[in-house]
Amino acid sequence: MRRMFKKGDRVRNRVDGKVMEVLKYLKKNLVAVRWFDLRSKEVHTETVKEDNLSKAA
Repeated sequence: MRRMFKKGDRVRNRVDGKVMEVLKYLKKNLVAVRWFDLRSKEVHTETVKEDNLSKAA
């Protein structure tokens, strides 16, 4: 299993461009991430495939 990111790393979603924070790896290619929604002012968590993420600048 390749792990490109560590816990706490800032990553960018290639699909919608959101900057997220890595929480943990769930399965072989799934990553739990957390992001902040400015409109509703809430923190959301979701799972994303590792292939859809890249390092944030």
